[in-house]
Amino acid sequence: MKKTLRHWLAAILFVTSFGGATLTLATPQTTYAACNDRLLTFPAWFKGLTKDNCDIKSPTEAGGLQKFIWIIGLNIVEFLLQLVGYISVGFIIFGGYKFMTSTGSSDGIAKARQTILNAVIGLIISIMSVGIVNTIAGSI
Repeated sequence: MKKTLRHWLAAILFVTSFGGATLTLATPQTTYAACNDRLLTFPAWFKGLTKDNCDIKSPTEAGGLQKFIWIIGLNIVEFLLQLVGYISVGFIIFGGYKFMTSTGSSDGIAKARQTILNAVIGLIISIMSVGIVNTIAGSI
C-alpha cells in the first residue's frame, strides 16, 4: 500500500512539473490560423506555395513549373510518410494488445514482440524519412 502511494505521488509530481512547463510554453498562434498549411501534422499539398495573403502562387511565381511540381510532390511524399508513422504507432499498440492477451503462450508472446519490433523499426524509418524530405524541400 505504501509503495503504491509513493508511485502515485511520483506520477502526479511528474505530470504537474513537466505538463505545466509544456503548457506555459505553448503560446497561441492566432495569425497562423488564418493561412494554415497543415492539418494535424499532415502538410497540405500547397505547403510552401502560398503568398502573404494565402493565395497559391502560380508556377511562374514559384520559380518555374518544375520547382512547382517538386514542391507538391514532396508534400505528398511527406504526407504519406507521416501516415506510415501513424500506422506504425497503431501496430505498436496492437502488438501490446497481442502481448497482453497471449495468456502466457510463448508463441503468442514471440509474435507480439516481433510485431512491436517491426513497428518500432518502421516508425524510426518514417521519422527519419520525413526529416530527409523536409531537408530536401527546404533546399528547393
